[in-house]
Amino acid sequence: MSDSRTRSSAQRWAAVVGLAAVLVFAAALRLMIGRLWTGSGWEVEFAWPDPAVSAFRLNAIAVATTVGASLGVSGLLLQGLLRNPLASPFVLGLSSGATLGLAISMWATAALGFTAMTGLGSVGPAFVGAMATLMVVGLAGRRRGGLDPITLVLAGVVVSSVCGALLMLVHHLLPPGSRGDLIAWTMGRIDEQPDPRLLIGSAALLAATVAMATLRAGSLDVAGLGDDEARSVGLDLARTRLVMLLGAGLLAAASVALAGPIAFVGLVAPHAARIVAGPSHRQTVLGSALAGAAILVLADAARQPIDFGAGRLPVGVLTAILGGPAFLWLLHRGRLEGWS
Repeated sequence: MSDSRTRSSAQRWAAVVGLAAVLVFAAALRLMIGRLWTGSGWEVEFAWPDPAVSAFRLNAIAVATTVGASLGVSGLLLQGLLRNPLASPFVLGLSSGATLGLAISMWATAALGFTAMTGLGSVGPAFVGAMATLMVVGLAGRRRGGLDPITLVLAGVVVSSVCGALLMLVHHLLPPGSRGDLIAWTMGRIDEQPDPRLLIGSAALLAATVAMATLRAGSLDVAGLGDDEARSVGLDLARTRLVMLLGAGLLAAASVALAGPIAFVGLVAPHAARIVAGPSHRQTVLGSALAGAAILVLADAARQPIDFGAGRLPVGVLTAILGGPAFLWLLHRGRLEGWS
């Protein structure tokens, strides 16, 4: 039978292995494609790189894998716990809040002389911004004592707009010499020379969250059924939501600190994982991580030849351009029905 709910456990794990194979292909493609300076200009190269160049591309693959997987898992946790197929770090405003938190930190450093928060320290302001946004969206999205999916999304859109306006205000207040860095970062970037402490810390946070969510896969499955069903089997729903929402917020914050705001990866990746591996969180936690990583690595590879005279197309722009139509296709095909 073709329905993903009727697949055996072996078939679902085989689908996860298939997603891993897609990620390996994407990484090999990104390793082979890049831009080289020839003396007269930049040229796109498609060949196995020499060791001096491959180190930079491997760094880019590591960053894209970590960020994409973090967004995929964060989106999965938000969709499952809020029982909303449209939930994601970007849609609910977590990415916008994290971006605003880091931008305010940049302004405090540049204008007020505060100590700059770099590396792992940059996750702190991003996490505060992300969780503050999630709290506001959660309060605004409550109706009749519970979370209303449509109201929650609308609240996320409004809060994201407010964060965007405040971000423009911070940009206006920054000294002129710091504005370019903020603009480049807010368009999303995959750094070929990342801060190793931030990259390792983000990867460790991702691994811990994936392990925790996989171990609690049964609880996540039950939490997605409804509050009454979850309580009837003895699940501490409040504690489960708190732990997983904190994990989703930390992952969103770390991804923003590492690569800036990246749109739609956290929205599309969980649905891609459910399509191929079914609804059980035992497979979809790892599947969402692999799907998100593969999407972002492929996007980073695809943007290398795209140059409109101002350098390579920012990866956040490309994911927004491609992610929106991809999600509309999922919606049109009815793939969001029975998503939990």
